[in-house]
Order: sequence, then C-alpha cells, then structure tokens
Amino acid sequence: MDLRAQLTAGIADPDIDALTARYAGFERTLRTSRAGDARRAVFDEWDGVRRELSTWSHVTKLRFDRDTGDAAAAAARERRDELEPKLIALDYRVKRSFIDEGADLRTALGEQVFSLWENDLAAFTPAIEADLIAESKLEAAYAACVAAIRVTYRGETSNLAALQRFGADPDRAVRHETAALRWRALGEQGAELDRVYDGLVHVRDRIARTLGYRDFVELGYRRMQRIGYGPAEVAGWRETIRTHVTPLVAALAERACRLHGVARLALWDERLILGPEPAVTLGDEGWLLDRARDAFAALHPELGSFAAMMQRDGLTDLMTRAGKAGGGHCTFLATPAVPFIFANLNGDRSDVPVLVHELGHAFQVYCSRALPAYDYVWPTHEGAEIHSMGLEFLTWGEMGRFFGAGADAYRALHLAERLLLLPYAAAVDHFQHLVYAQPDATPAERHAMWQGLERRYLPWRFYGDLERPASGAFWQSQLHIYTAPFYYIDYTLAQCCAFQFWELAERDPADALERYVRLCRRGGSLPFRDLVASAGLDSPFGTNALPRAVARARSMLLSS
Repeated sequence: MDLRAQLTAGIADPDIDALTARYAGFERTLRTSRAGDARRAVFDEWDGVRRELSTWSHVTKLRFDRDTGDAAAAAARERRDELEPKLIALDYRVKRSFIDEGADLRTALGEQVFSLWENDLAAFTPAIEADLIAESKLEAAYAACVAAIRVTYRGETSNLAALQRFGADPDRAVRHETAALRWRALGEQGAELDRVYDGLVHVRDRIARTLGYRDFVELGYRRMQRIGYGPAEVAGWRETIRTHVTPLVAALAERACRLHGVARLALWDERLILGPEPAVTLGDEGWLLDRARDAFAALHPELGSFAAMMQRDGLTDLMTRAGKAGGGHCTFLATPAVPFIFANLNGDRSDVPVLVHELGHAFQVYCSRALPAYDYVWPTHEGAEIHSMGLEFLTWGEMGRFFGAGADAYRALHLAERLLLLPYAAAVDHFQHLVYAQPDATPAERHAMWQGLERRYLPWRFYGDLERPASGAFWQSQLHIYTAPFYYIDYTLAQCCAFQFWELAERDPADALERYVRLCRRGGSLPFRDLVASAGLDSPFGTNALPRAVARARSMLLSS
C-alpha cells in the first residue's frame, strides 16, 4: 500500500500479543547471550520494529489531523492512544536490558542513545499507562475543539487558520473585526478549553507524582529530553530575552504607533509592526512548492534534489480547509523513510516562512534517516528547530522568487516577527512553569498568571475591546501549551542559533550552507550543546550570541 492509500485507509493496528512475545525474545537474548554480534542483531531487529510502529502511529495521527471529522480516523486515533502506553512499556523493558547488558554497543551507537534511553526510563513506569491514555484523549479533545470552530466574515465561513490572513489587511477595521470574531469564537469555547487544560494539568501532575517527581516540571524536562541543562539555565535564558529583546520590540511597537497614527499598538496591529505590508499575491500549494524547489536548488544541490522529491512524491498537505486540525508540523514516516509536511497555509505572506520552516525539518530528518539508531533520526527538540529556523534565514537571498520587488520588505518583516516570537515564547514557557508548580490553581488564577507574564515580557501588548484575551486567556490559542508542554522555549534557543546562520551567510554564504547541511546529517547523534558547537555556533546559554544578534537587528530595523 502506498503512502497516499495509507493516509486514506490507515494502517492496521499492531498485534500487541505478537509484539509482546517478540519483545520477550529480545530480552531473553540480551540476558543470556554473551556474543556481541547477537546483541547487535537484536538491536537492529528491534530498531526496525520501532520504525514500523512509529510509521503506524504517525500515519494514524496524520489521518485524524487531516480530517478531524472523519469518524473512522478518530476511532483509529483513539485505538492508537490506548495502545501506545503498552508499546512504551515494551520498549521500556528492552531499553533497560540494553542499558544493563549492552555496554559493548556504546562504541558502535555512541553515548547519546544511552543517555536518551536513560531519560526515557526516568519518564515511564507501567503504573502510568491509564493516565497516559487519559492525557492523549484530552490532547485530542483540544485539537478537535479548535478545529471545529467556524467563523463567518462577509459571507465567507472559515476556520481559525484561514481567518489569520486578515491580520495583515491594510484596512485597520478589517483587522479589528476579524480579531474580534476570532476571539469571540474562542471565548464561546472558553469553558471547554479551561476544562480540557485543567484535566491535562492534573493528569500530568498525577503522572509525575507516580514517577516520584515533585511536580510535572521535573518530568516535563525528562520528556523533552533536556540533556546537560535544566530549569535554572532556562530561567536565565528567559531573563536574557527579557533584558535584550523585550526593549527592542517595545521600541518597534512605539515607532509603529507613529506609523499607524494610533495612541497604542493593538493586538490586531502587531503583524504590521513595521508599517503597512507591501501587496503580495501568493499561489496555491503547487505554486509555493515550485518556488521552494527552485530556491533550494540555487542554494545547494542536496537541498534542490530533496525539494524536488518532496513535490514529486506528494509528501505535503499544505493548505487549510474545513475539519483540518490546527498548526503545522513535519512527520517522519520511517518505513518508507520519508518526511511528510502538514500545514495550514492560507494564502498570505506567512505561508512562505512556514513552508520553509517545515521543509527545514524535513530536509534534516531525510539527511539523518540512515543513522544507526532510530533515536538519532531527530535531534532533541531544541536542536531540531535549528534546522527549520536556520533555513528561514539561509533562504533570504531567494525570497525574490516569492515576493519579487517586495523581498526586502519581507526580510525586514520576517526578522521583526522572529524577534516578537522570543519574548512571547519566554512568557509561554514561564507560564507553564508556574502552572505545573501550582496544579490546583483555578482557571481564573491561571489567567491572572498569564496577565502578569504579559506585563513582564510583552509590555506593549494591548487588547482594546477584545475582552477574552484581555481577561488573560490569550494562551488558550497556543497549541503547544496543551499538546507539547515545555516545547515552546525550544524555538527561542534555536532562533539564537538561526541568527548566527544569518550572520554567517552574510559573510560567506557557501560556508554557511555547508555547515548547515553537515549539521542536518548529524541528526540527533549529539546533545544540543554539542550539536551547536559542531556547527561552529555559540550556545545560547552564557554567551553573547543573543545580544550580538539583537544589536544587528536593531541596526537593520531602527536605523531608518
């Protein structure tokens, strides 16, 4: 069955009894055999099984995300959610056996895979299986709730993703009207969104305590596979963002008030923080992929052939439509060994950086698909985001293919938006630390936490008459808070590295691209700090990397 058929009909669920017997055989060989060749053979077979199972899992989720209203896809996703804790339990036992019996594999596979396994073991016990199922169901409930929202504007009914294109409309009244419609619709679901999140906070706290952690913050760092740093370093990083980036964005917001002739920059003005956008006309999925393919080919031959393959083999689902889950992501389907990009492009300027971002993920995972352990196909999350965010800046010179004479304006807007992301992401991360340290807080108390963090990291933020976000509920529109706790700060760590690729590309574009491609080939074979160093980049922690980038950005954006 080819991939398109799998995404339509799904893949048969794994036979848990047969897998249990097979995994018992793996454990028995590891326990009884003294031959290194036998242990390596077990590893290779187990690694192949994991790749098959991951493909089943990802295809099942993709099938649901592509149409959350498909009853068969929803039922398959529910079965997957119920089976996955059992599969994690089987892997848990084999990983424990490899750690106990597989010392001779450390040279062949590298230390990183053993560090990852040890981290995984610290985040699981069979006693949490029922709670993991409950957590997955709540995450699916959030996705379905947001995907089901419909808004009608000027006779056209659309989902929230499609409504976002009005955020850059030159008519301020249009921006305000559509923002009001968006937040009214989210407000109508506010009680359900509060209920789902409260359930997630409590089930995650219960899982953490079952595992012996003080709270979910500790477990969340284990799940995110943070190796070599912890909450103290992240807190210091958030303060670096607040100290260096927040004042620059506040200065941009103050200047934008003069550009727009308003006393305060409102939420519905933030996309135009550099002033009115140039008029651009983008095409559909094929149009975008044609230009991405040509842009990549101009940058590096490997990037070009990769982009051509993605287009030729139909490995994307880019445009928004009714019933589609929100957000965008790149998935690796291990048994065909190809990436697949899911997105909600809607026809405005933001389509281009989203597409390039996801193609960056896809290129990296394709480059590392043959590394010796499935665990190395992806880096840990903050490392993975370097490839996506870095490519956004490495493609700056090719933006004329999409925007023509408006390419310079695009570059300035893109830089401004990435600066805006940093303090917002710091607020998202800090919010989650507060929430999980106080799991019994009420929804109103959580909203108050968010308001306090907006004052700290986003002091320019002004909601006008938008009552729902003004009440402290803006965070409810952020998918990651519900489905990927503690992920969002990873974008900021990677953005610091992406800024360095921007600097390198201005000095020597060919060298910057070669460093980038080599980094992609390393996949997840090293922890974050070592990956960064391997590309000749400075770590975000304890260095001048971010202040240096902010100074360059200030010069570019505020010099005129």
